[in-house]
Amino acid sequence: MLIIPDAEIIQLLDYHKLIEALREIFQSNYTMPVRHHHFYQTAEGDENTLILMPVWNQDYLGMKQVTVAPANASKNMPSIFAQYILSDAKTGQPLAMMNATELTARRTACASALAASFLCREDAEHLLVVGGGKVAQHLVQAHSAVRDFKKVSVWMRNPTKLEDFVSDLKKQGILAEGVTNLEEAARQADLISCATPAKTPIIKGEWVKPGAHLDLIGSYKPDTRETDDVAIQKSSIFVDSRAGALHESGELAIPIASGIISKNDVKADIVELVKGIHPGRTSEDEITLFKSAGLAVEDLAAALLVYKCYTPANS
Repeated sequence: MLIIPDAEIIQLLDYHKLIEALREIFQSNYTMPVRHHHFYQTAEGDENTLILMPVWNQDYLGMKQVTVAPANASKNMPSIFAQYILSDAKTGQPLAMMNATELTARRTACASALAASFLCREDAEHLLVVGGGKVAQHLVQAHSAVRDFKKVSVWMRNPTKLEDFVSDLKKQGILAEGVTNLEEAARQADLISCATPAKTPIIKGEWVKPGAHLDLIGSYKPDTRETDDVAIQKSSIFVDSRAGALHESGELAIPIASGIISKNDVKADIVELVKGIHPGRTSEDEITLFKSAGLAVEDLAAALLVYKCYTPANS
């Protein structure tokens, strides 16, 4: 079994190639059971999450284990750790094992970018990224792979981390700016991409202008949400999967429970967008919203891209 180094994963998961790998796998045949969520408390009283995500097709079987520990931020540690095992579906033989933290962050950002290619206006110029975690680091590059943004803004609560985040983007040739007034930036943005674990909405619907696209990534539990009922009501709603987004994320679970919207208000999922079953955005003034809860098949696409391109000689 190959143990693939982190440096190779970073090198092989090119944003453009990963977006196309996701597009291809969404059009293929695969089996993706409902993932397992387990919540547990640490001795300190912090609530962590264990997630198990299996998926398989005729040739490959993949399994990802994810732990989410929000309190790690105060310890200067990543809040998410993940491992991926890729096996031969016919024999069950393990083929490769890799750190899935980077894999998860990149495939999440690229899935949002793929959805944005159908939902974000083609003339979008201003991207606003809200959050400063691992996924947020990739959202700028991923979204820039499908739209030519002239302005990139970043907002996060920690001003020191914001300065470092923007500095890193500039080193990569991206002329980003850090913003402190979130409302002002949100009112101007054509695409608002959020990757935070917020329990109360940080993006208000009244801030979102006609024609904008909302990309919501961060919430992963029924009591977490990044935007409010006003945003949900005024948007055309799209999801990565109905099974995950409608139940696991507060953005949709909370307004459904209160009767603000119903499950039928979801226009399409990402597979239906890719297959052309739904056209995506249908007018210039339409506000679109994509809620991503994460899919095991996205991990398989990323893991296969790494596995098929990697040889030990690369090291």
